[in-house]
Amino acid sequence: MNTVYLAAQDPTLADFGKDPWWLVLGKIVFAFVFGLLATLLGVWFERRVVGRMAVRPGPNQVGPFGLLQTLADGLKMAFKEDILPRAADKVVFFFAPTISVISAVTALSVIPFGPKVSIFGHWTPLQVTDVPVAVLVILACSSMGVYGIVLGGWASGSTYPLLGGLRSSAQMISYEVAMGLSIVAVFMTAGTMSTSGIVAKQGDATQLTIGGVDVPAPGWYAILLLPSFIIFFIAMVGETNRAPFDLPEAESELVAGFMTEYSSLKFALFMLSEYVAMVTMSAVTTTLFLGGWRAPWPITLWSGANEGWWPMLWFFGKVILLVFVFVWLRGTLPRLRYDQFMRFGWKVLLPINLVWILVLAGLRSIEDWQTKDRLLATAIGAGVLLLATLFWPTRKKEPKPSPQEQADSRPYGSFPLPPMDLQVPPSPRTKRVVAEREPANVIAGSDSREV
Repeated sequence: MNTVYLAAQDPTLADFGKDPWWLVLGKIVFAFVFGLLATLLGVWFERRVVGRMAVRPGPNQVGPFGLLQTLADGLKMAFKEDILPRAADKVVFFFAPTISVISAVTALSVIPFGPKVSIFGHWTPLQVTDVPVAVLVILACSSMGVYGIVLGGWASGSTYPLLGGLRSSAQMISYEVAMGLSIVAVFMTAGTMSTSGIVAKQGDATQLTIGGVDVPAPGWYAILLLPSFIIFFIAMVGETNRAPFDLPEAESELVAGFMTEYSSLKFALFMLSEYVAMVTMSAVTTTLFLGGWRAPWPITLWSGANEGWWPMLWFFGKVILLVFVFVWLRGTLPRLRYDQFMRFGWKVLLPINLVWILVLAGLRSIEDWQTKDRLLATAIGAGVLLLATLFWPTRKKEPKPSPQEQADSRPYGSFPLPPMDLQVPPSPRTKRVVAEREPANVIAGSDSREV
């Protein structure tokens, strides 16, 4: 890629705040429409992919390839009866879904969709806005989304929604810790919290020496910070309440969780917030770890790959790929138990993240190393960390005694137990019915054999 072009076209914080009002309004509308259309197509995409995994067609009747099925479902929900529980807090019950939707859409305002382009003669970044702490804005929006779920469960005035809301609050707090620590590694490497600055840092190619030949390697943090990328993606799935971490909904345990008492458009808003959050977090992952709008190799061999409007295509392609991984997980993995889920977040992800940050800080403190040596040491450290996690010795559980052994170990004078081989005798009516049917079966069997 041409270095002069990068210096001229990469957005900086100084490029924001200079656009005319109509251009700012157009960017806001574009970000909102992107979130809405991505949600509509995301629902259709998920149903088609899961249908293909389950060897069935999926939606294919409404519109070409069933593309209008999601729109038809939204219209169906709009005309359904809106039920308000008698014990519900009416004001909070009404506004809870809108909090989740607004929080998910607001995070798109600091996502860079592309470089600086010319729009009606004005050179402007393809981003609504950017601030020195843009990533913290994304974390704040993600944290605010839990309020809609918790308030919706509490305001319903029912047991199952309340339990679903409490589960969601504990889940998001637990996995936001791991997510925040993963982003710390990005801050340490990029030296900035600005989203446009992080994308610009990932555009710098590094040189690796393989077999005596210098080979340019991409500066994507998904490669340089592989443990952080893996932990961030796992925490992101838990943060968005997606399978196998969809425990706040858990229809087998909580009917539908925090959405049990919702219907009509309010239910549709909760579903919309879930899919908008999935698309938004995919865009955040693309920005922080996958180079943002920059083209992947070997497209970078084309000199104009990161110029003009082409980078939007690469950005959307990466987002669609991550959404596919979301759907893939839903169609593949079973739901975890709640205790397994919380144990995984606090006892596995959190310690690995802390150790990895210490290792990364130690590597960055060594100024004499070359880039290739740092990459090699990082890869070795990540491999050792993963191997230690996989093969860490666990304490074997003692075999559980049999029921008879448990009964024999009871102290003298305990309440008597019935015999272990106790069989409930059949009722007299069952004996009479069986006796009446047996002659008929014998006669029918003999006749069939004679024929």
